[in-house]
Amino acid sequence: MPSATPDATPGVAPDAWTDLTTQLHRAGYYPELVADVLDVAVAGEEIVSHLVLPETTFDASEVRRHLTVLVLTPTRLVTAHVDDHPADSENPSASAAATTESVPLSEVRSVSLTHVVADPQTHRSGNPPLEVTLALGWGAVSRVDLEPAACPDPSCEADHGLTGQITPDDVVVRVSAEAEGRAAVGAAVDFAKALSRATAQRTR
Repeated sequence: MPSATPDATPGVAPDAWTDLTTQLHRAGYYPELVADVLDVAVAGEEIVSHLVLPETTFDASEVRRHLTVLVLTPTRLVTAHVDDHPADSENPSASAAATTESVPLSEVRSVSLTHVVADPQTHRSGNPPLEVTLALGWGAVSRVDLEPAACPDPSCEADHGLTGQITPDDVVVRVSAEAEGRAAVGAAVDFAKALSRATAQRTR
């Protein structure tokens, strides 16, 4: 188990690792488990930037918690996702699954950041957005958006098939100032900047 002490993980900047573990404990979602799997995935590399995003979802019968962590090192993008698995007839006790993935920065194909602002006509430079959606793609998963193909003839009733686009969609996270706070939105923007800068340097 990695410790929050400065010399706990060789090669990892003490302040960065301490800040990451502090945020994991603040999120309150199996912080020791998440720290363990990240310690394995980061493998002693320096942490350049990180983002911790807890999420709670609701359905008709239960509350489910999730946690996504993004970590940028000098050579890789490391992702971790943790889910609850409630007890059921086949599994009498609850469990959690923690999955990590390490992607070389040279393989990251897109860093997409969507800003949502209120009253755009009054927006001033430097004003933070109300929410952001960060989408990262490296080719493992793609989203296909289809819609009926349009025809310039308004009276045409023929079937022109479908048109659409394929969008890299390996990790998508939405951060809202109303739900997570303005600091969380700012952290997401900062992480996107750091990752964009790192991928640009890798492609030079």
